[in-house]
Amino acid sequence: MKKQQHLLSTLWESYPDAIATQHQVSPEVPIGQHLSEMLAIGPFYYYVINIADNTLHHIHQNLFQLHGTKTFPKTVDHIIDYIHPDDLSYVFEAEKATLIKMEEMGIGKGILYKTSYCFRMKVADGSYHFFHHQGIHLSIDEQKRVTTALNIHTDINHITSTNNRLVLVKAIGGKNYCQIDLSTASHSADVPKISKREMEILNLLAQGFSSSRIADKLFISPLTVQVHRKNLLKKTKTTTSGCLIKKSIELGLI
Repeated sequence: MKKQQHLLSTLWESYPDAIATQHQVSPEVPIGQHLSEMLAIGPFYYYVINIADNTLHHIHQNLFQLHGTKTFPKTVDHIIDYIHPDDLSYVFEAEKATLIKMEEMGIGKGILYKTSYCFRMKVADGSYHFFHHQGIHLSIDEQKRVTTALNIHTDINHITSTNNRLVLVKAIGGKNYCQIDLSTASHSADVPKISKREMEILNLLAQGFSSSRIADKLFISPLTVQVHRKNLLKKTKTTTSGCLIKKSIELGLI
């Protein structure tokens, strides 16, 4: 298939040492482990991008219901067509910011990343809903350039429709993460300082895990989990787990 150009093509191509330009997608892509860690907060779908030619693979059928289409999109530009026109410039800005930050942190050196931010997408009834976007690097080539990525789009319109223009970048398998503020007015004073352990617990809470399950996964006591949960509620000025997740999305923490 001829390589299709789209909103982000030139941007991605400007990082040749980090992003592959030639690659064939393997039928066995490691998406399972990442899907098991995704946020369980609303209707979602996913797809894998072969970055070299912008084609899509392993597309989840929920896309049909959410966007009201009868055919699978074939390339990245077909997904971009669902994005609200007023949010296109923000999506480009967010992608550029993530690439700059990942370059600082070591993209092109074998480090894979997860990024997330929010924007509006057209849904089946023709209106626009607020979606949470997660982009996860899956594989690299012999030159350690990214070859495939898993994108997960979750409809969170029932949770929030506030876009504070905050972007999260996290090294997969590592504990380092960075929040990028792309708003015109800085929110730095409003974003609480979350410890690495609190961030782990916050992400597991967003996946729907109970305190006892979180304790098992992190090899800590349920009491310790409860202490961290109370600290998270206090730091985000919320009173329930549902409000905590909502506030965390708005603050770009998850």
